[in-house]
Amino acid sequence: MAASAAPHPVFPFAMSEAVPLDLAGATVDVSDHAAFTAFLDRQRGGAPALVGGYNEHRGIYAGSALFGGVAHGGDEPRVIHLGLDIWTDAGTPVAAPLGGTVHSFADNDHFGDYGATIILEHPGPFWTLWGHLARRSLAELHTGKRIARGQVFAWVGEPHENGGWPPHLHVQKISDMLGLAGDYPGVARLSERERWLALCPDPSELVV
Repeated sequence: MAASAAPHPVFPFAMSEAVPLDLAGATVDVSDHAAFTAFLDRQRGGAPALVGGYNEHRGIYAGSALFGGVAHGGDEPRVIHLGLDIWTDAGTPVAAPLGGTVHSFADNDHFGDYGATIILEHPGPFWTLWGHLARRSLAELHTGKRIARGQVFAWVGEPHENGGWPPHLHVQKISDMLGLAGDYPGVARLSERERWLALCPDPSELVV
């Protein structure tokens, strides 16, 4: 990435202060909101955020009806996380790391889904998906709206508006939108891991 296009900080705190979180070996039930919230609070301590999750094989998803699996009438569960999660306080402002335009947006208002979601298109092109936002983030948006580098364009949502999750931001970098708008898979089947990782490269360099 050229120096002239260096990403602007996404949050009002330094990401160097965030505590790394690996959910690959966790045993907490993600569908139990109280238990999952308590687990995250213990891991976070006094830090401003927890961060992690890209290309993480989250076995915690395999037993959840949210992500399929034979036990819930599906086939192969989705367990490979395709974005980066930053677990922080609801209401935290989110700034654009790079300039772009609004590609699409939606309120994916289903339990376990993204809730309020914004997808930005950046020169290249490539796209970034921002999920689990506050609904007010969708106000006054329109396709093609310009979002400047460093502009606050969203806020981290509460559980009632973010798909029922403890407050966090899901950031995903996308190389091909596959004709989709307002939504994009954030978790993939293990058997399809390489295909989806090629479509969704590591977004960590954008979240500084």
